Amino acid sequence: MSGPVVGIVGAGAVGQAVATGLVAAGLPGRLVVVARKAVQVQGLTADLQDLALTAGVSSRVDAGEVADLHGCDAVVIALRTDFTNTAARDIRRGGAAANAPALAALARELRGYGGTVLVVTNPVDLMARLFADVSGCSRVFGIGSNLDSARYRLLLARYARVSPDLVHGHVIGEHGDRAVVCASTTTVGGGAFEVPVRSLVAHLQRRPALIRDGIGRTRCGPAGAVLSTLRKALGLADGVEELSVPYAGVFLGIPLRFTAGTPQGCLPPLTLSERRCLDAAASSLRDAYTQLPAPIERTAT
Repeated sequence: MSGPVVGIVGAGAVGQAVATGLVAAGLPGRLVVVARKAVQVQGLTADLQDLALTAGVSSRVDAGEVADLHGCDAVVIALRTDFTNTAARDIRRGGAAANAPALAALARELRGYGGTVLVVTNPVDLMARLFADVSGCSRVFGIGSNLDSARYRLLLARYARVSPDLVHGHVIGEHGDRAVVCASTTTVGGGAFEVPVRSLVAHLQRRPALIRDGIGRTRCGPAGAVLSTLRKALGLADGVEELSVPYAGVFLGIPLRFTAGTPQGCLPPLTLSERRCLDAAASSLRDAYTQLPAPIERTAT
């Protein structure tokens, strides 16, 4: 078996898409599938084994338990508890009360884990911080701002009528309504570009609803973000990802440059307006974190 060992927690819609993307790309030498419903784990594992064979990749797929995750190079957390999201605003925060206890319980079982943890569960900035606090793990990243950034580059490329690979720019802050577009440092074709910020922000905010209305839940985009991030976090490729990490006492999205698996923050220069928006996102996340269900035992504050 060659390649890293990756664990995935969660076999719902998002977990299935992430696992499928990883196996189809042949990234893990071994993928360990963990979820609370045994029948779901067995079904997904069998389906992924079929995928590996038909796609001609060498990834081995096994059903596992939480204890098996300690032997993984990286763990992807895509768990979601059963709840109905009735939030009209801050929709991604709608699952905070429901998902926090389950995520904290997993974090307690993974105390001492030394690998890379990618949190996909929403609200991702709050859940990444919670997992890091409870587990004490040092390499915890939240997936969110990199998907926002990818959507931003795609939409701006369409506006500018260029290929997306000619657009360079970041969306930082909270994954959600308080995302901050770094318009002042965005370039198109290597040059400065007048970004239609209001129009693009409106499109960014509508895009998740467009996906939800069509297929029920965003799944493929997060899967691609996980695949891209794992390649860099595991030292398989170098490059930049916008990930939720500690910043100003909270977790929120900033660009990280990975070199041989080691991340270094590379936040671009911000205008006064952009800085204020980022600080407002941090303040809102700080307040929201204090509202998570108690008691949740934490190893740090």
